[in-house]
Amino acid sequence: MDVVDRSDRLEVLGGLSPSLRVPTLVLDDGRPLAESGAILLYLAEGSDFLPADRFERAQVAQWLFFEQYEVEPKIAVARFFLQMWPGERDEARIAKMRDASRHALRRMERHLRDGEREWFVGGSYSIADIALNGYTHVADGAGIELADCRRVCVRCRIATSNAHSTTASRRAGPAAPRPAGRRSHRARGRR
Repeated sequence: MDVVDRSDRLEVLGGLSPSLRVPTLVLDDGRPLAESGAILLYLAEGSDFLPADRFERAQVAQWLFFEQYEVEPKIAVARFFLQMWPGERDEARIAKMRDASRHALRRMERHLRDGEREWFVGGSYSIADIALNGYTHVADGAGIELADCRRVCVRCRIATSNAHSTTASRRAGPAAPRPAGRRSHRARGRR
């Protein structure tokens, strides 16, 4: 999927994703599921990555929404304009995105600091940490320094390490497909 030339989105994703965006996961039975938060919730169902406690599950959803509204549109888009956009840069727009990104990162830092938390929700690594790590760990590509967000930086390193080292040891939910190698070649995309 070309992130700049979107001319084939309808052809590639038309029957799979109502928003014509990636990521889109196609399950083994052919059912498509779009949007990263929905995919994370589906894959985490029945695993240690999604808390059993109802309130903590709602907090996970809260952080998934926060990531989609406050982190992804600022960090990812600023990074896109700086690294991939073939046209002229809109420096004023990028500066506003960077400022909004810093504000979101400070809110994440405050949440961890004030609650003396190791993870964003509950006492263990969850899909909230996975989602928030997605763009935060590459914020420097958007020209955003994480120096004032020590706890967020530590969580990024731990989350990235955990994602690679503990995924195999976590139990998958009974209906959850394996995230790697189970995606249709029709719907490619990287987050």
